[in-house]
Amino acid sequence: MAEFKKRMHALGLPKLANGELKVAPSILAADFGTLATEVAKVEGETDWLHVDVMDGHFVPNLTVGPPVVESLRPHTGMFFDCHLMMTNPGDFLEAFRDAGAGSCSVHVEVGDTEGLCAEMRHLGLGVGLVVNPETPYEAAAPYLRLVDLLLIMTVHPGFGNQSFMAEAAEKLAAARAQAEREGLQVTLQADGGIDVATAPLVASLGARCFVAGTAVFHSPDPAEAIRRIYGAARAAVSVSR
Repeated sequence: MAEFKKRMHALGLPKLANGELKVAPSILAADFGTLATEVAKVEGETDWLHVDVMDGHFVPNLTVGPPVVESLRPHTGMFFDCHLMMTNPGDFLEAFRDAGAGSCSVHVEVGDTEGLCAEMRHLGLGVGLVVNPETPYEAAAPYLRLVDLLLIMTVHPGFGNQSFMAEAAEKLAAARAQAEREGLQVTLQADGGIDVATAPLVASLGARCFVAGTAVFHSPDPAEAIRRIYGAARAAVSVSR
């Protein structure tokens, strides 16, 4: 087990090839009573899993921590993409790494962004940064060179099953323009209200990783839901080229 976890997090965040898309199902919408079974439903369609971590302070909800990540790790070889909605993420980065996380994403709103990015890099984690809907893109722009992944929230963080905020998605275009201008290899991720209807928009704006919770795990066929999101996003990328 220890060697497996070491191998998983040593890989850091996988770089997506040019044009490659990734759906990351969010376990926030899964049945926590049968979490390993829920994850098995999607494992054949994607190799990323999004883990929403909420501390009850940064956001008004409480979810999972390193023990849940560790308990799930032996049941799947998927890459664990952990979104830390926490006021003090730096206190837990090593614990998530040791539990089997592949990457962690911290919010620019909590501050000490450069220090947190450096610590994640030191720990061998993929380095992610998150921007809330009300936060201007300019708050994240100085740190784009430090990260592997930029997560643009298209809902207010803290709860699932919210309506997609198209105005927040526009930040993806600014991030894509900066990455292209500066020659940066950054995965742009969209999270919040992502489904077959909204995936094409965020894909056309530059997103290549799509976090989908309710649209996947509340579907009668989660695997088919993922295939449909992939199809919708691919069609939009093809048109925008």
